[in-house]
Amino acid sequence: MKIEEIHELWTADSEIDKTALDDESLKISKLHNKYYNIYINEKLILRKFEHEFKKLKLDKYEFYTQGPNEESNTKGWKLPAKGMILKADIPMYMEADNDIVNMSLKIGFQQEKIEYLESIIKVIINRNFNIKAAIDFIKFTNGV
Repeated sequence: MKIEEIHELWTADSEIDKTALDDESLKISKLHNKYYNIYINEKLILRKFEHEFKKLKLDKYEFYTQGPNEESNTKGWKLPAKGMILKADIPMYMEADNDIVNMSLKIGFQQEKIEYLESIIKVIINRNFNIKAAIDFIKFTNGV
Protein backbone atom coordinates (compact mmCIF):
# COMPACT_ATOMS: atom_id res chain seq x y z
CA MET A 1 0.00 0.00 0.00
CA LYS A 2 1.31 3.45 -0.84
CA ILE A 3 1.87 5.96 1.93
CA GLU A 4 -0.45 8.37 0.10
CA GLU A 5 -3.27 5.79 0.32
CA ILE A 6 -2.65 5.35 4.05
CA HIS A 7 -2.68 9.12 4.45
CA GLU A 8 -6.00 9.43 2.58
CA LEU A 9 -7.55 6.66 4.69
CA TRP A 10 -6.38 8.28 7.91
CA THR A 11 -7.53 11.73 6.81
CA ALA A 12 -11.06 10.35 6.47
CA ASP A 13 -10.93 8.11 9.57
CA SER A 14 -9.34 10.66 11.90
CA GLU A 15 -12.41 12.90 11.81
CA ILE A 16 -14.56 12.69 14.92
CA ASP A 17 -18.25 13.49 14.57
CA LYS A 18 -18.99 15.73 17.55
CA THR A 19 -22.70 15.01 17.28
CA ALA A 20 -22.27 11.23 17.59
CA LEU A 21 -19.53 10.71 20.16
CA ASP A 22 -21.09 7.41 21.24
CA ASP A 23 -20.77 6.02 17.71
CA GLU A 24 -17.23 7.36 17.45
CA SER A 25 -16.34 5.54 20.67
CA LEU A 26 -17.70 2.28 19.24
CA LYS A 27 -15.67 2.71 16.02
CA ILE A 28 -12.34 2.61 17.90
CA SER A 29 -11.93 -1.16 17.81
CA LYS A 30 -12.74 -1.29 14.08
CA LEU A 31 -10.23 1.46 13.36
CA HIS A 32 -7.60 -0.26 15.47
CA ASN A 33 -8.18 -3.52 13.59
CA LYS A 34 -8.07 -1.80 10.21
CA TYR A 35 -4.79 0.02 10.80
CA TYR A 36 -3.17 -2.84 12.69
CA ASN A 37 -3.82 -5.14 9.72
CA ILE A 38 -2.22 -2.59 7.40
CA TYR A 39 0.66 -2.26 9.88
CA ILE A 40 1.26 -6.03 9.98
CA ASN A 41 1.24 -6.28 6.17
CA GLU A 42 3.68 -3.40 5.83
CA LYS A 43 5.92 -4.87 8.55
CA LEU A 44 6.04 -8.17 6.64
CA ILE A 45 7.03 -6.31 3.48
CA LEU A 46 9.83 -4.64 5.46
CA ARG A 47 11.09 -8.05 6.64
CA LYS A 48 11.09 -9.26 3.02
CA PHE A 49 13.05 -6.18 1.90
CA GLU A 50 15.56 -6.66 4.72
CA HIS A 51 16.09 -10.28 3.68
CA GLU A 52 16.53 -9.28 0.03
CA PHE A 53 18.99 -6.58 1.12
CA LYS A 54 21.15 -9.07 3.02
CA LYS A 55 21.19 -11.41 0.04
CA LEU A 56 21.98 -8.54 -2.33
CA LYS A 57 24.87 -7.38 -0.15
CA LEU A 58 26.32 -10.90 -0.12
CA ASP A 59 25.91 -11.25 -3.88
CA LYS A 60 27.53 -7.87 -4.46
CA TYR A 61 30.40 -8.71 -2.08
CA GLU A 62 31.05 -11.94 -3.97
CA PHE A 63 30.82 -10.03 -7.26
CA TYR A 64 33.33 -7.40 -6.14
CA THR A 65 35.73 -9.95 -4.61
CA GLN A 66 35.50 -12.80 -7.12
CA GLY A 67 34.60 -10.97 -10.30
CA PRO A 68 31.72 -11.46 -12.72
CA ASN A 69 29.99 -14.79 -13.29
CA GLU A 70 27.02 -15.90 -15.41
CA GLU A 71 24.47 -14.75 -12.82
CA SER A 72 26.01 -11.30 -12.41
CA ASN A 73 26.29 -10.93 -16.18
CA THR A 74 22.57 -11.70 -16.60
CA LYS A 75 21.81 -9.04 -13.95
CA GLY A 76 23.90 -6.54 -15.91
CA TRP A 77 26.40 -5.93 -13.12
CA LYS A 78 29.67 -4.41 -14.25
CA LEU A 79 32.93 -3.92 -12.43
CA PRO A 80 34.45 -0.43 -12.40
CA ALA A 81 36.70 0.44 -15.32
CA LYS A 82 39.81 -0.34 -13.29
CA GLY A 83 38.74 -4.00 -12.98
CA MET A 84 39.11 -5.93 -9.74
CA ILE A 85 38.79 -3.99 -6.52
CA LEU A 86 41.06 -4.21 -3.50
CA LYS A 87 39.40 -5.79 -0.45
CA ALA A 88 39.98 -2.59 1.54
CA ASP A 89 37.99 -0.61 -1.08
CA ILE A 90 35.01 -2.98 -1.28
CA PRO A 91 32.93 -1.26 1.47
CA MET A 92 33.23 2.06 -0.36
CA TYR A 93 32.10 0.53 -3.66
CA MET A 94 29.26 -1.36 -2.00
CA GLU A 95 27.97 1.78 -0.26
CA ALA A 96 27.87 3.58 -3.60
CA ASP A 97 26.45 0.64 -5.58
CA ASN A 98 23.16 1.64 -7.25
CA ASP A 99 21.39 -1.64 -6.46
CA ILE A 100 22.36 -1.43 -2.79
CA VAL A 101 21.43 2.26 -2.57
CA ASN A 102 18.03 1.62 -4.18
CA MET A 103 17.29 -1.27 -1.82
CA SER A 104 18.35 0.88 1.16
CA LEU A 105 15.94 3.57 0.00
CA LYS A 106 13.11 1.03 -0.31
CA ILE A 107 13.81 -0.17 3.23
CA GLY A 108 13.95 3.40 4.53
CA PHE A 109 10.67 4.30 2.86
CA GLN A 110 9.04 1.15 4.23
CA GLN A 111 10.28 2.04 7.73
CA GLU A 112 8.71 5.50 7.38
CA LYS A 113 5.37 3.89 6.49
CA ILE A 114 5.60 1.67 9.54
CA GLU A 115 6.43 4.61 11.82
CA TYR A 116 3.45 6.51 10.38
CA LEU A 117 1.18 3.53 11.03
CA GLU A 118 2.53 3.19 14.57
CA SER A 119 1.67 6.84 15.23
CA ILE A 120 -1.84 6.32 13.83
CA ILE A 121 -2.35 3.31 16.08
CA LYS A 122 -1.21 5.34 19.11
CA VAL A 123 -3.75 8.04 18.25
CA ILE A 124 -6.48 5.41 17.91
CA ILE A 125 -5.55 3.92 21.28
CA ASN A 126 -5.84 7.39 22.86
CA ARG A 127 -9.08 8.20 21.07
CA ASN A 128 -11.17 7.18 24.09
CA PHE A 129 -9.51 9.91 26.14
CA ASN A 130 -10.22 12.50 23.44
CA ILE A 131 -13.86 11.48 23.24
CA LYS A 132 -14.21 11.52 27.04
CA ALA A 133 -12.62 14.98 27.14
CA ALA A 134 -15.09 16.18 24.50
CA ILE A 135 -18.02 14.77 26.47
CA ASP A 136 -16.76 16.39 29.66
CA PHE A 137 -16.40 19.72 27.84
CA ILE A 138 -19.94 19.50 26.49
CA LYS A 139 -21.21 18.75 30.00
CA PHE A 140 -19.24 21.72 31.36
CA THR A 141 -20.55 24.16 28.73
CA ASN A 142 -24.09 22.96 29.36
CA GLY A 143 -23.73 23.58 33.08
CA VAL A 144 -23.79 19.94 34.16
